[in-house]
Parts: sequence; structure tokens; C-alpha cells
Amino acid sequence: MTGPAFQLQSVSKRYGATEAVRSVSLSAARGECVALLGHNGAGKTTLIKLMLGLTDRDSGSVSVLGADPRTHAAIAIRGRIGFLPENVAFHGTMTGREVLAFYARLKGVALAECEPLLDRVGLVEAGAHRLKTYSKGMRQRLGLAQALLGQPQLMVLDEPTTGLDPLLRRRFYEIVRELREGGTTVVLSSHMLTELEARTDRAVILRNGRVVADGGLSELRRAAGLPAHVHIRVAQGPPADVVARVGGAELMQVNGRTASFTCPIDQKIPVLRRLADPALAVEDFDIELPTLEEVYAHFSEREDSPCGPS
Repeated sequence: MTGPAFQLQSVSKRYGATEAVRSVSLSAARGECVALLGHNGAGKTTLIKLMLGLTDRDSGSVSVLGADPRTHAAIAIRGRIGFLPENVAFHGTMTGREVLAFYARLKGVALAECEPLLDRVGLVEAGAHRLKTYSKGMRQRLGLAQALLGQPQLMVLDEPTTGLDPLLRRRFYEIVRELREGGTTVVLSSHMLTELEARTDRAVILRNGRVVADGGLSELRRAAGLPAHVHIRVAQGPPADVVARVGGAELMQVNGRTASFTCPIDQKIPVLRRLADPALAVEDFDIELPTLEEVYAHFSEREDSPCGPS
């Protein structure tokens, strides 16, 4: 596959009086992992439906793996797309193996793929049990297995770690990493921002149907103008005096020999160099950069111009 895994250009979608998606342009490269973020009603689900061909746009163009998902040409690419919805619904009287075999036939995939996938998501022993006996986490893992059928080139995952315990969430992200290394493009829609921070290449933040931010975390930190937080412990003297000598810092708190202050994020390296000066007698320091959650809160609450390509 050449070109972007998917590309939306000036796409809009309205449901009655509600404009769910407003002139959105968005694309992702092969092997890229994109976090799709936004509050409930921001347009995430509609964008996913547009990419999967489950609904049609009112204007603009959509291309997924080189084809328009709402045309006859999309038949050839549907088998190369994996999708895990937020709410997984399977027939309770079927066993895990029966469900996976059903989706394999539906997708035109060899049944020989099913057993290795059950093993990959840790459901080999439970594969003979009926779905009505499965926990929410087990159903979620089975949903992931069906999304992995056919070695997809594009994976769309909507709240994929719902119901998974910490160990299973870790295994899930290992699978995501393996997919990316194999060249699969991954779109993750989730409210679990701390999980996504170190596991995605880009964050796309939606607000009221528009893209208000699009970029890597370091890029979005700079665009947001959020400060870095620095904590120091000094060997002697008032720590506030050390902060004053650092320059460009805003003192936030002093407690004994420790102090906390903020500095512009583009000044963190010069600040750290000054703190390393032996004359300041700094015993230890830590720096906290703005988290994805803080960046998300900044852009999702703003009403002004978008950041990055939109």
C-alpha cells in the first residue's frame, strides 16, 4: 500500500440540525498510531463511521486504503480493516471459537487463523465456553481477536481497554506495538489519556465536530504554551534565592530546603543547565512536562483557532 492509510478532506456530516463533523481534514501514514480524543459528542464516533463506510458524508472526500469506503471499490479493502467497537455485542449462546469462526467466514479469512488469535488474547481455554459466561473483559478480548482477523492494514479501536485489568491492558498495548511494527496503521479512540501518552505518535483533539489540535505531544505542548514544573532541593540557603537566580522561573511553593517553580517549556534546557551550576548548591531536581491530559484539557476548552493541520 502506498500513500496514506486514510485521508479525509474537508469532510462534514450533519444529523438533522446537529453538525457532528465540520470540515475535518485528517490523514495517517502507514504504521502510524493516532489517538482520537474528544468529549462525548465531539464527533469521534461519526469520524470512525465515516472511515468505516457506515455512514456517508454530506461534503468532502474520504479515502481508506486507497478506496472510498462508501463505493463498490471498498469491497476489496474491507477485509484489510479491523474494527473493535466500544460496546462489543456477541450472541450469548455461541462459544468463543464459534464467534471467531463466524467472523472469519464473514471476512473471508482462513479458519486456521482463529486458534492462534485466541491464544494471542489469552482465550484458548475459554474458547469452548458460551459467551453468556464471559466477563466484560473476556468479551473485549474476543472482540480484539475478531478485529485482528486477516492481518489488517488499518485497525480502528474505540475504547479498546474497557473492562481490562492492568495486566491485560499492558498485553493489549503490546499487541498494538506489534501491529505498528508490522506496518499497520492504528486509530485509538479513548478517554484513558494516561495510557495513550507514551503509546501514540499523534493526538487529534476534536471539539464540537472540529479538529482543534493535531500533532505529536511535544508539538502540542509547545502550541498550548503550558509551563514545565520543576522541583528542587538545595543543600544550603533559602531555595527561593536559588529560584530567583535561575531566571525566567515563577516560584510556586517553598517548603524547607525544597521549592517548586514553573518555567516556559522552551526554556527547560537552559533552566536545567543553570540548576547544574555547583554555585547554586542544588542537591536534586525533577522536571514535570505537561501531560497529555493537561494538553487535552487546554485545547478542548478553547474556542479560538485550531492548532496544527486540521
